[in-house]
Amino acid sequence: MPLLFAHLMQTGFGGFYDGVAHLFLTPSDLLLVLGLALLAGQQGPQGGRLLLTLLPLSWWIGLAVGQHWGLDFTLALLTTMLFSSVGVLVALSLRLSPLLLAFTVAGSGLLFGLINGFTMPSAASGLPLDVLGVVSGVAVLSVLISAQVAATRSNGFCIAVRVAGSWIAAAGFLSVGMLFKAA
Repeated sequence: MPLLFAHLMQTGFGGFYDGVAHLFLTPSDLLLVLGLALLAGQQGPQGGRLLLTLLPLSWWIGLAVGQHWGLDFTLALLTTMLFSSVGVLVALSLRLSPLLLAFTVAGSGLLFGLINGFTMPSAASGLPLDVLGVVSGVAVLSVLISAQVAATRSNGFCIAVRVAGSWIAAAGFLSVGMLFKAA
């Protein structure tokens, strides 16, 4: 069994829930979505709308390409550095231009979707339910978190968001260290 299939989720409830579980049980995917949602929420309602539009769409495109081409790579260092960078941006509470935020969101969604696409089996015909589950999970999680961050203006909550970003970055830097140690 290839190493990549070690984390496939079999919930017993069907493909859709397997896809949802995949998002919530894959730390790098979950941390990226959380980080992007926090970052988009820090940009205000426009950032949240941009995230809701681009992230699920780009993730879906990446999944389709990954399943079709069957690419055999994980790019662990690149994906870890990517969600770490998003965590740093959240911790610094930087205001990004809409174009830079769109590029970050779309590029992240394409990359993580591409890698997810390889690990998920493609359906013989029709829409694969596990893909729909992952994309639905990404959309719901990102809209709930970014909307809450965009709507809340208290200083304590803003500090908590920045702390959450620093934890995402710290988890990423720890993972990078472990990747280098394992190499």
